Amino acid sequence: MRIAWIGKKSPFCGNVTYSREITNALLAKGHQVSFLHFAQEESEPGNWPNCPEVPLPFIYKSQVYTIPTFNATKVLTRSLKSIKPNVVHASLTLSPLDFVLPEICDKLNLPLVATFHTPFAGKGAKIVSGTQLLAYQLYAPFLVNYDRVIVFSQIQRELLSRLGVREENVAVIPNGVETEKYSPGPSNIKAEFKADRLFVYQGRIAAEKNVEALLRAWKLADMGAGSKLLIVGDGPLKPSLETFYGSEYNIIWLGFVADENRRIEILRGSDVFILPSIVEGLSLSLLEAMACGLACLATDVGADGEVLEKGAGIIINPKTIKTQLRTLLPLFQDHPELTTVLGQKARKRVLERYTLNNNIDQLVKLYTSTVEQRRLQFSRWA
Repeated sequence: MRIAWIGKKSPFCGNVTYSREITNALLAKGHQVSFLHFAQEESEPGNWPNCPEVPLPFIYKSQVYTIPTFNATKVLTRSLKSIKPNVVHASLTLSPLDFVLPEICDKLNLPLVATFHTPFAGKGAKIVSGTQLLAYQLYAPFLVNYDRVIVFSQIQRELLSRLGVREENVAVIPNGVETEKYSPGPSNIKAEFKADRLFVYQGRIAAEKNVEALLRAWKLADMGAGSKLLIVGDGPLKPSLETFYGSEYNIIWLGFVADENRRIEILRGSDVFILPSIVEGLSLSLLEAMACGLACLATDVGADGEVLEKGAGIIINPKTIKTQLRTLLPLFQDHPELTTVLGQKARKRVLERYTLNNNIDQLVKLYTSTVEQRRLQFSRWA
């Protein structure tokens, strides 16, 4: 199958990881992929797919949204005409192109699938104001025009339904992890940082990730000298937080780690993974940590609570994060047997529900049914 993939290669965020992992896996299964993305001059680090690429011009690009140039629509249309894909898959980048893409594909009679990544608070909660609220309100009327929309959990499917997107057009396909690569294994990280116990956060350092709640809890818990907290990632809040929560509290800031093998080494050598977000979709960082056998603590937002339910990890109430972590951190420090058991359960959960192979099988099945539906509609119109 020929697939035109529209996504991101930079700056680093969950959408970037999603595009890289899915396109690599599709290629490995023998499909043809053309990667259309907002390009920049420097080469991107990481295990990127070896496939044809089409640069889309842009004015501005961030981890959250992208502003294309005025002629980006023409470049995209011309490229799709040339590629002649069986299906177009857009990993939505919060860009104006997302809104015109259904019209472009309709004119070219190309089946169109979208993955909608925008995070949300959780079951029974209102969508957090700001970026999330705006994104859901803006996108819902346009998602109606996509042949299929992929989300990561039933909760998100119901949320879009309340905003007018037909449930039958929304497919729940959770994120997946390559479990042979992300797996328990040897690591020298503890020796490197002279630690007996290692706790880790990996992700953006931004307001919605709520990293400061973790840092405050760590400071208040008065963890022993043998316990270290690794903060892996970058973002707008990193400079200010790093100033107040530094090495004097056994907190180590590693910044953005581009080398995937290094990130895996960090996870394999750590004991506990913590994700204190106030909004999420389905965190790939959480799934990667689970696959590596870490005990995982995450807030009950997005689909993360669903991932950890029934004993696969510790689910934290997003309203009392600091209080709960202050209690839980010393518990996980002093009882290594607890982290061992939870790490085993986390790995088992990923193998049961969140493998990349299963994700790709579901995705290809969705492509096939979408192409067939478009073919039948076209034959009726003809």
